[in-house]
Amino acid sequence: MNPRELPTDRLSTTDARGHRIYLYPTDVRGHWKKLRTRLSIGLIAVFLFLPWARIGGHQAVLFDLPRRRFALFGLTFWAHDTPLLFFVLGGAAITIAFTTAIWGRVWCGWACPQTVFVEHVFRRIERWIEGDALARKKLDGQPLSFVKVFKKSLKWSAFTALSLIIGHSFLAYFVGVEDLRQMMTQPPLENLASFLVMAAVSLVVLFDFGWFREQFCTVVCPYGRFQSVLMDHQSAVIAYDAKRGEPRRGTAAPEGTQAGDCVDCHRCVLVCPTGIDIRRGVQLECIACTACVDACDDVMRRTKKPEGLIRYANQALSEGRTETWTPWYQRARAWVYLALLVTCGGGLYWATAHRSPIEITLIRGIEAPYQVTPSGIINHFKMDVRNQTFTDQSVSFSVSPELQQKGVKLIISHHKDTLKTGEPERADLFITYPKEILTFGKAVITIEVTAIASDPSPHLELHLNQEVHLVGPLQ
Repeated sequence: MNPRELPTDRLSTTDARGHRIYLYPTDVRGHWKKLRTRLSIGLIAVFLFLPWARIGGHQAVLFDLPRRRFALFGLTFWAHDTPLLFFVLGGAAITIAFTTAIWGRVWCGWACPQTVFVEHVFRRIERWIEGDALARKKLDGQPLSFVKVFKKSLKWSAFTALSLIIGHSFLAYFVGVEDLRQMMTQPPLENLASFLVMAAVSLVVLFDFGWFREQFCTVVCPYGRFQSVLMDHQSAVIAYDAKRGEPRRGTAAPEGTQAGDCVDCHRCVLVCPTGIDIRRGVQLECIACTACVDACDDVMRRTKKPEGLIRYANQALSEGRTETWTPWYQRARAWVYLALLVTCGGGLYWATAHRSPIEITLIRGIEAPYQVTPSGIINHFKMDVRNQTFTDQSVSFSVSPELQQKGVKLIISHHKDTLKTGEPERADLFITYPKEILTFGKAVITIEVTAIASDPSPHLELHLNQEVHLVGPLQ
């Protein structure tokens, strides 16, 4: 067996006794690396600066668990809106399933925070401080020295600083940037829970991105294990063209056959961040990062051969069969996922479109449905009012001038002048009206609700209408 060949009975990142073999992926340049780098810069910028963005006067994305309030790109939610998460989480899961069915593990190699931060931040810093793959491997094998201690200390100090930045940015999504800014100027004991969350996240990030790395993808992450359920033979994968590449240069070719284009340089193995040999076909450990594609294309250019020996293709190519593509819109699996995704998106849109910033619930009183008095007829309602915005509101109720002229009046007891954010209010609503507005003992009127924010806001004043069904005597 070629000593450079990877074992077939275990992961390449473990030895015969199960101990970890630390990887030193070599750097690679190429078309796909440039695209991934640009996308990663954008994703990191979104993660770091999204909490600071404001839409509608509120933080763009906020999951304030202690106060049980949530903001998502201008929409505000409270704990009682939890059923809406079904559409959000369901849509996210189906989106991953849909993209996997068409483009394979594009999430893992292009957008997963693990890959984005490890490949484009932590390993870059590691290369700047310790050198290329050979230099890093040599440094780790050296006995303890001043240079080794200095470089390792500098690297882990940089890793720690980055982990703290990521931890604080993560915390900003859950406490808000204003509270975070204040917490950072106070002793940790004054905000112990938030401090512990930030410290735990930072330590996990430091451990994972700084040391654990590919072990998370190959040992911990469940996505690689159920991807086969989401993919089919037409899903895009990183594949090696065995027909073109075999038999490899330097190996014994069957009589009458010509050597393939693969020169067996192992560059595709050396650059792989999970330490696999893509020439063995589709594997669980492959995260579709395209590093082997750029490495192989570079070798093909040097040997005056066409590029694409390793490329995006379907599983037929990796299995040595003829590659035939079926467009995604001709595949039933993709349409099923797309239909489910549209259903989740439509459900979320409908639920949010019919959701009022001031929620009013009217329940008729348990006594007689109406009372007849000399001044008119009275209907009694139990009224629940909830402020679903993130600002205190002054809520008032009235009827139109036409109804006022007809003698319709509103009397509200236990009504607060200002309704706190997220706070419910229970009050008694009495409506008095003349008998003349009834038709066969019934009438429908509209109560006009005005909510004025107590602090400046783009939506300073809200106007809502609430229908009320009145009942009275038939005669």
